[in-house]
Amino acid sequence: MRFLGYDIKKRRQPNYPYTMGLALGGGGARGFAHAGAIEALLEVGLRPQILAGVSAGSVVAVMHAAGIAPKQMLKLFEKLKFSSLTSLGMPKGGLFGLEKFQDFLHKNIPYDRLEQLPVPTVVCATDFEKGRKVAFTEGPLPEVVAASCCIPIAFKPIEIDGVRYVDGGVLANLPCWAIRDKCRFLMAVNVSPLIERPVANTLIDMSMRSYELITKNNTTDDMAMADMLICTNDIAQYKVFDLKGIKEVYRSGYRDTMRNLQSRGIDTARRQAQKKS
Repeated sequence: MRFLGYDIKKRRQPNYPYTMGLALGGGGARGFAHAGAIEALLEVGLRPQILAGVSAGSVVAVMHAAGIAPKQMLKLFEKLKFSSLTSLGMPKGGLFGLEKFQDFLHKNIPYDRLEQLPVPTVVCATDFEKGRKVAFTEGPLPEVVAASCCIPIAFKPIEIDGVRYVDGGVLANLPCWAIRDKCRFLMAVNVSPLIERPVANTLIDMSMRSYELITKNNTTDDMAMADMLICTNDIAQYKVFDLKGIKEVYRSGYRDTMRNLQSRGIDTARRQAQKKS
């Protein structure tokens, strides 16, 4: 079988609920490359039927599934600062709390629960005590997404039904594993390239660098699961919590995705011609 110009290998499972799935990895503010990637997909007429997200990828995934346009996502965040979405969380659990972030999600996403989203969406987090990957398909949407974004030390763990969760990127920063068996063709976007950089002697920068090193090494297996992998390597200079550069990050995700699609003979002009014929 061929899809988007790719030869899809025969899977062990003969029937899949969905043809196309999209997995969006973690990366903080660099996650706005996901919104740009989705913009490119929509321009060529491609709409994933199931989504999976980790950390920043979970934010874009639930917003897209809720019907929020990629450019509207950008507008929602471009005037915000890190302090707009967090509050001091010391002395217990983490440096910051994510209550403001949960309020922001509740205000801007017209669905209270994950299972209510029009497009099936899986949000991945880490069970902090058991040390295992968790794929949420239902639950309170703001809390579940906040759990997926909850980088240890930086943020206090999020408790859901008596269980404490932290960022899904701790164990798997690219959530291909969560939907590989649900779609025949899987596209993945990795927005966490690793570069050499100076590390400030602060708790927050030390924790961020540790997180970057962890996520670099836990995506290899998931990258291999994808039929089409998009890597946004030119956004590595943007910091995880810096929202100032999100417009360029967005453009980078769009460019890299469109370039990948065009290399397979898929572009806006071709899709428009097909619609007219």
